[in-house]
This record gives sequence, C-alpha cells and structure tokens, in this order.
Amino acid sequence: MKKIAVLFSGKGSNFAHIVKYLHNKELQVVVALTNNPNAEGIAVAKEHDIPLETVDSKQFENRESFDRAVLERLRPYRAELTVLAGFMRILTPVFTQSVKAVNLHPSLLPRHKGLNAIEKSYHDEFDEGGVTIHYVSSELDGGEIVLQKSIPKEGLDFTAYDAKVRILEKEALSEAIVSILSGARK
Repeated sequence: MKKIAVLFSGKGSNFAHIVKYLHNKELQVVVALTNNPNAEGIAVAKEHDIPLETVDSKQFENRESFDRAVLERLRPYRAELTVLAGFMRILTPVFTQSVKAVNLHPSLLPRHKGLNAIEKSYHDEFDEGGVTIHYVSSELDGGEIVLQKSIPKEGLDFTAYDAKVRILEKEALSEAIVSILSGARK
C-alpha cells in the first residue's frame, strides 16, 4: 500500500477527509505533522491512531532550520508523497528539494497566490473560481499544477461560494493524490 504524510496547521478538515475516504483503502497515512501544537486536526490523528509529529514553527529562528526539523521528523516514515492540506508555511529548498509534495490551494492558480485566496477569487472579474493542486516548490503557490477544478460564481453569495470551494478542495485533493500514487502523474 502506498504511504503518505499529511501536513496541516489548523482544523484538519482536509486531513480528516483523506483519512475517511482514502486511509487504509487507497493508501496509508503513515504520519501527520503539524506546526501548530494547538491545531484542531491533532484530534483526527489521535482518533485514527495515526502517528503525529508536532514541530512548533515558533521555536525556530529561521525557515530553513524549521524545514530541517520537519524533514527529520518525516524521514523515518518513508512516505512516497507528502500532502500539504492547510499547512500554513512557505517552505524553503531545504524541504522542497528533498520531498515529493503537493499542496492544495483554494483558487485557480496562478490567480490569487497566498492568503485569502477564496475571498480574492470571489471578488475578482472572472466568472468562475476553483481550486488547484500543485507540486510544492520554493515559490509560494508556484509549483507545477497537478489538477484544477472550477465552479461558476454566478448566483452565489460569498457564503455559498466558500462552501462550494471547500467541498471542491476535498474532491480535488483526493483525486490528485490517487492519480499521483497510481503513477498517472509523476
């Protein structure tokens, strides 16, 4: 069975989706890692007996030393793919050149890189928004795109748009992970 690591910083809703629909079916989540010792997603790992690593990003003087610590924690698990699912850190070449990783971003890249992408996407001039799964590179939301899924914005208030994007995130992330691990994507 293929092995993945999941990195998260907050609620862990995308992590929970991966566990519910893919873990021990399509793949095995061999480790979850958070940079936030108070992340709600920690409960997901505990509930499903998934090994959990915490590397508090506030404890490091720079991004490179944090990335080295993350690598050291991930290495023993030998994951074939690392999935950033709401992991709110910009990673350096220390990480990006050592790990095959994908990131979920809630806009149609290259539009709206970085924070507040759902809000920016909702208010932009385009008729549709969506989500992107891309390989992680040292450039913020700049890695090669694995897949994108879009939704029309017409007739949606922000709350409805936000809800649809969050559903789409989970679908796209699951599809991309399975595609990569099956060899359909390199």
